[in-house]
Amino acid sequence: MQDNRPLWVPSADAVAKSPIHAFMERCNADFGLSLSGFEDLHAWSVAERENFWSTVWDFCGVKGERGAEVLANGDRMLEARFFPDATLNFAENLLSGRGEGDAIIFRGEDKAEDRWSWDRLRVLVSKLQQAFAALGIGKGDRVAAMMPNMPETVAAMLAAASIGAIWSSCSPDFGEQGVLDRFGQIEPRLFIACDAYWYSGKLQDVGAKVATVAKNLGVPTVIVHYAGDAEAVARKTPGALTLEAFVAPYEAREVEFTQLGFSHPLYILFSSGTTGVPKCIVHSAGGTLLQHLKEQRLHCGLQAGEKLFYFTTCGWMMWNWLVSGLASGATLCLFDGSPFAPDGNVLFDYAEAEKFAIFGTSAKYIDAVRKGGLTPRVSHDLSSLRLMTSTGSPLSPEGFTFVYEGIKEDVQLASISGGTDIVSCFVLGNPLQPVWRGEIQGAGLGLAVDVWNDDGKPVRGEKGELVCTKAFPSMPVMFWNDPDGAKYRAAYFDRFDNVWCHGDFAEWTEHGGLVIHGRSDATLNPGGVRIGTAEIYNQVEQMEEVVEALCIGQDWDDDVRVILFVRLAPDVTLTEDLVKAIKTRIRTGASPRHVPAKIIAVADIPRTKSGKIVELAVREVVHGRPVKNQEALANPEALGLFAGLSELKD
Repeated sequence: MQDNRPLWVPSADAVAKSPIHAFMERCNADFGLSLSGFEDLHAWSVAERENFWSTVWDFCGVKGERGAEVLANGDRMLEARFFPDATLNFAENLLSGRGEGDAIIFRGEDKAEDRWSWDRLRVLVSKLQQAFAALGIGKGDRVAAMMPNMPETVAAMLAAASIGAIWSSCSPDFGEQGVLDRFGQIEPRLFIACDAYWYSGKLQDVGAKVATVAKNLGVPTVIVHYAGDAEAVARKTPGALTLEAFVAPYEAREVEFTQLGFSHPLYILFSSGTTGVPKCIVHSAGGTLLQHLKEQRLHCGLQAGEKLFYFTTCGWMMWNWLVSGLASGATLCLFDGSPFAPDGNVLFDYAEAEKFAIFGTSAKYIDAVRKGGLTPRVSHDLSSLRLMTSTGSPLSPEGFTFVYEGIKEDVQLASISGGTDIVSCFVLGNPLQPVWRGEIQGAGLGLAVDVWNDDGKPVRGEKGELVCTKAFPSMPVMFWNDPDGAKYRAAYFDRFDNVWCHGDFAEWTEHGGLVIHGRSDATLNPGGVRIGTAEIYNQVEQMEEVVEALCIGQDWDDDVRVILFVRLAPDVTLTEDLVKAIKTRIRTGASPRHVPAKIIAVADIPRTKSGKIVELAVREVVHGRPVKNQEALANPEALGLFAGLSELKD
């Protein structure tokens, strides 16, 4: 494939049948416009936010009272309020179906399978709602869950949202302190946990951890059966009941939905950084719903009855994004466990069997499939798959190429980027434009996304800060335990006045797309020139000898020098020839400025629970500074590999 030709171009028929095309035609009819493509639609959506977001509400069939005003204080980001008079209930919008059709399909590696109809889901939501109310849980109370990505988790979230409680979750692989660092801050009224879970084919016992967390939180606990003995865990946990015992007193009835303001808190999500106790980011019911409907219906083309899959855990915001698919009448396809258990085909087996329309995953997973020598395009029938999305870290140009050569030729590949901060995306795909190698297709509708230099000026053809210059519905309501909003303002608005600065190092392309070069706080500055770490990874990780890489800047001789750590393939050693080959690859593929001063082999690279490598934490270790919140890491022991390295002393 040539770089000067797109990897994928939507057919005229697909464009004409897409929901986003129907939406554009509706806007043309309602407002006397002549929008003819995505660029036109995006420009209008930013210029006329009131008309755009009110049309999203109507087009997507939001259940609730919209109210007269769409946007108050729209020119001031921190004071802006969308739909200030509106009332709705998030759970009512997600419980959009009835009957025996599939609402949720579940697989736990090769150990568990289940199917939940819309009616089965409603029954458990109803019983949980009554059980929550009997405990006195109501508007604004927190319900915290340490759960696998399974149907009961979705039901519990919906039950909490139905009465105006605030949901917060993490995955059961978090350590005790990691769970308490999160849930201890928000003081939940109820704790929900599983009895055990599967990972890489092995049973993971969490009974002792559940008991310790429950004791420290000091609240009633519900134990959900999955892979272990729920009754045994409940007996050992203070104030605990099994899920069955918890809902046993109640008969299923129509679910009641408390009508709440648009900005009523729905979720508390947690930053995954390792620079301190996680920030507690509070998201609204209305903002989350409207933003997710826009992304799923318009950008992803999601339609009722389609199968929506995202590989995620309950500790990553993509879980919150995934479950919103119910609002479009889609069937959620949940998976819990390792995507390589029993082998690397497990997710593609699932996709083939259930006929996924949308397959969401991480850039790291795509790279692992590529390096594992798998070719799902040959081994699996993926004829139903029309959209593949990738997030978590920048997808390399080689990753783009592999999707089309190794997974499916006729598929829209949407690299997407946003985050926990907005529980959604700033930049993502759309069905109206081509896909170019290495590029995110464009900005989200209704979002005034731009790239600015250090002087706060928009730039094209050069790297800068990813910003959003106008308020949008899914901005956080607040940070928990931040009464004067100081932490919130510092996180996004300290850099540029009245402009959201996201912390990504980005660049517009000649096609109107974007490239994310990594996190701004992890950029390298040798000789005062900013370099994105992703530019180095894109070169190094193409090499068969290198499984994974991590790059930092080390303070050295009144400057910064680039240090590259590499995790090598089995039976490969870091010889002088390999060091030379790596440097040559970087010099020719990126630039001489990107070439590291040192290349060091390590046995492992630390990453968060959602698979992101932690450059900042390694940088702290290399400089002899403490790393806080190591519980955020999937493999915190790996940090020790970077301490006191003799190679970094000269």
